Amino acid sequence: MVKLYEGGVYLLDGKKIVPENEAKAILAERKTTKEQAKQGTISYKILKEHNHSESMENMRLKFDAMASHDITFVGIIQTAMASGMKQFPIPYVLTNCHNSLCAVGGTINEDDHVFGLSACKKFGGIFVPPHIAVIHQYMREMMAGCGKMILASDSHTRYGALGTIAVGEGGGELVKQLLKDTYDIAYPEVVGVYLEGKPNPGVGPQDIALAIIGKVFKNGYVKNKVMEFVGPGIASMTTDFRNGIDVMTTETTCWTSVWKTDEDTRQFLAMHGRENEYKELNPESTAYYDGMIYIDLSTVKPMIALPFHPSNVYEIKDFVANAGDIIESIEKEAQEKFDGKVQLNLHDKLKNGKFYVDQGIIAGCAGGNYTNVMEAARILKTKSCGTDYFSLAVYPSSQPVFLELVKNGAIADLMTAGAAVKTAYCGPCFGAGDTPSNQAFSIRHTTRNFPNREGSKPGNGQISSVALMDARSIAATAANGGILTSAEDLGLDEWEVPEYHFNKNVYENRVYQGFGKANDSEELIFGPNIKPWPQQKALANNVLLKVCSKIMDAVTTTDELIPSGETSSYRSNPIGLAEFTLSRRDPEYVGRAKEVFAEEKERTENPAAFASTTDAAEILKKINSIKGFEKLNFSDIEIGSTIYAVKPGDGSAREQAASCQRVLGGLANIAKEYATKRYRSNVINWGMLPFLMDEEPEFENGAYIFVPNILDAINSDKMDSIPAYILCDGAKVCVSNSANSEIKEIKLKIAPLTPVEKETVKAGCLINFNRNKAGL
Repeated sequence: MVKLYEGGVYLLDGKKIVPENEAKAILAERKTTKEQAKQGTISYKILKEHNHSESMENMRLKFDAMASHDITFVGIIQTAMASGMKQFPIPYVLTNCHNSLCAVGGTINEDDHVFGLSACKKFGGIFVPPHIAVIHQYMREMMAGCGKMILASDSHTRYGALGTIAVGEGGGELVKQLLKDTYDIAYPEVVGVYLEGKPNPGVGPQDIALAIIGKVFKNGYVKNKVMEFVGPGIASMTTDFRNGIDVMTTETTCWTSVWKTDEDTRQFLAMHGRENEYKELNPESTAYYDGMIYIDLSTVKPMIALPFHPSNVYEIKDFVANAGDIIESIEKEAQEKFDGKVQLNLHDKLKNGKFYVDQGIIAGCAGGNYTNVMEAARILKTKSCGTDYFSLAVYPSSQPVFLELVKNGAIADLMTAGAAVKTAYCGPCFGAGDTPSNQAFSIRHTTRNFPNREGSKPGNGQISSVALMDARSIAATAANGGILTSAEDLGLDEWEVPEYHFNKNVYENRVYQGFGKANDSEELIFGPNIKPWPQQKALANNVLLKVCSKIMDAVTTTDELIPSGETSSYRSNPIGLAEFTLSRRDPEYVGRAKEVFAEEKERTENPAAFASTTDAAEILKKINSIKGFEKLNFSDIEIGSTIYAVKPGDGSAREQAASCQRVLGGLANIAKEYATKRYRSNVINWGMLPFLMDEEPEFENGAYIFVPNILDAINSDKMDSIPAYILCDGAKVCVSNSANSEIKEIKLKIAPLTPVEKETVKAGCLINFNRNKAGL
């Protein structure tokens, strides 16, 4: 059972939940107030220790360590260098777990790895070579600690089960830390997650995580908040098990997470040679939470998250019993999502009341943990995956985990059963490894099942789909020849996972430890694909936006804004990567944006010729017809593209979801709301205006929207109602019909910006802001 409390609650002595409207007498008895009780959370204590402002309401945070992987670290380091960075001021871990296979683009992936090592030597970083560990497992094993804060350029940055507040953000926020600046954020609401009871045999961390996600994602219960795990049920799970729940909190859209710590936390850290990083973290005897999620762990059943989102959750037994009706709704959703370009067929998987699966994957920071793989090996011991279409691949999350699994025989059991065992790699999680065949159905203990994220390309007539499940039920399905099976059906007994032994030599013999050893004489090694960020201009006071994509989906993921998978090879080449922007969701976007970019180039380089064109003359005529702008000309108007999306930015922290738009001349996003803080931050850090609009968009692709005096609005903090004008709605040919089409005034707004965010947008991007500040 998962229950959500309405309104705030008090947690008394870590055991009793009291709704706020029932707590007046208790507060009087305990001689405390709501404001004092708010300071009783674990979250408050950690955030206060890392806050460098005078106010906890508007925090300026500095982190203890950072991490990036090989899709993101080149761009971050390039940005920091352009901004004046000389060395890494805090431990900065560069892992190579995303582009590890070097399978696309010739030498360019390995060139990025070589660049990363040379950067660690020059600036004093920590370099984890390919196949040694996925980013989050290495950080759990070697960097996280109780009361610490860690920032990483990956959305699944969650080390809360080790008492660490860890945040996944776009590269710009990491650059700020490299420049000894701060991460600025208003103090977030804190939601308690009260765990009681004990998971049943066959129920794993993914099941518990999916149960939570299914309850809180769609209603936004924890959006941009801290999830703080408390309650007696925590003691029923090992830290390794807790890690598997914790990493999936990203899919709730919370800002971060943290757990109370105990003796098992201490043992985990001690096992990894870091017992000094342990301290007991508990809420105070009276702690106030802005909401509370109550979970009886004993009631959680094996779960499945069906395409196309981790929140599309069912109990496996319920899905199997009603598969026909449920898959019909998924097929219909696919038809709408892919604009009828490809037909998803799941009914072929349903035969004689049984649902057949084509592939199973257990991998990465969510599935590849020691406990999960051991449980899968236990189930598959003496069993067979079969010789039909179904296949199973297992990726242990680090070489130390892999080594222990070899020593205790688990790998032998998996391989004997027919599973393919592979090295630490994140590819199956983002579409660059184990891509299923067309129309195949894959069950995965990974983090996401967004459309296209498994690697299919509906625009090319290729489509497959992914469901998220726990390793235990994936193994049960494998043992049943690919027939979807709940681990609960196996009647498993209580079983204690064999003790784990960490071998530190794996890292000591291969990981470059350069923090504090920066050597400025070291030369950076650039491959031919590594390109610097293109220069950007400062924002003009008046902007003319042309709508180049209008997306009315309920949510637009970052994987749709910039696809993952094979495009990852171009992450170090901003212009090359930009060619893939929205390629799987709106393939015409890049061409439209380039046309607008060409208009702006002509306006700045040859203004007289530009102003004389029919299009420009008609648009200017419309602008001059608006009261107060009769004498405005194109020397005072910057032209750029924009996208409209209802709720963009769910998913990855990768800044390229925004920077690719900027490289193509993007000046703004317009949205009803932003799915995550990190995507909005990426928009801002790349100098684009993060507009909001309450009304339904009365414009189509090709519409021109004039936004005057935007700098004045930003400078004066009058951003809650910004006048803008639709000069043509895009449904007509704007030139020939413009004289007869009505100019429509609309209201845009921008949610409050921090002082740094204001200056960043005005400067045109974070690089410009930093260079201006440094006088470069």
